[in-house]
Amino acid sequence: MVRNGTPEVSALRRALALLEAVIADGGLSNLSVIARDLAMPVSSAHRHAATLIAAGYLRPLGGGRHAAGPALARLADQIDDRQIVVNAAAAVLHRLAERSDAIVQLGTYENEMVTYRIKSGRGASGLFTRVGMQLEAYCSGIGKVLLANLTDAERAAYLATGPFVALTARTICDAGELGRVLETVRAQGFATDLGEVVEDLACVAVPLRRPDGEAIAAISITRLTARAAPRVDPADLAALRAAAAEIETLAFG
Repeated sequence: MVRNGTPEVSALRRALALLEAVIADGGLSNLSVIARDLAMPVSSAHRHAATLIAAGYLRPLGGGRHAAGPALARLADQIDDRQIVVNAAAAVLHRLAERSDAIVQLGTYENEMVTYRIKSGRGASGLFTRVGMQLEAYCSGIGKVLLANLTDAERAAYLATGPFVALTARTICDAGELGRVLETVRAQGFATDLGEVVEDLACVAVPLRRPDGEAIAAISITRLTARAAPRVDPADLAALRAAAAEIETLAFG
């Protein structure tokens, strides 16, 4: 088979299909059964399995059964989904910043704080955030998206740390009120910050999700609104959702 002009290695494709099937089976079935399910000659399955065992990607359990080997476990430990999302998002968010003529950011949640990992757009240098900075989660659009998508127990534990410090007259400081806002955010799929961190600043944010539905990061569009009352442009929300879908496809397929 040729994909985008580059020939694929059919033997490698079959070996990977066998590896995936063995892992999915969980060591219940012997190799002959798995090979028949894949319409693969049993002799070929054994040759592929021998190579995968030698490389440490499979380990024999006896009776023709196999499980994930130590090399596969080490490889899995090295996968950083957050960094994959950041790498996939960079070009998408730079384009979004140019098209929207606004400040676009990506953040992740660690230790009850938001870590800012991407910041792009005209005027970005004038905004108080910077890449690598950690800020409180309760008052920003990105933070509220990430808090809303915690488990019930994790969210309750966070809210128990309130009341929260007011940064402006609009900051939500009461834990009960913040909890109700987070329920709304979770239901509607986006969050806003309308002057809660800085006066005359409007932000809308949406989650970036792994295939299992976990919100692994969030992205936002921020606009400085001068003397006008902060508000969110519905077009910004639509653009963010389109960008999120593109990033999720790039990162996770």
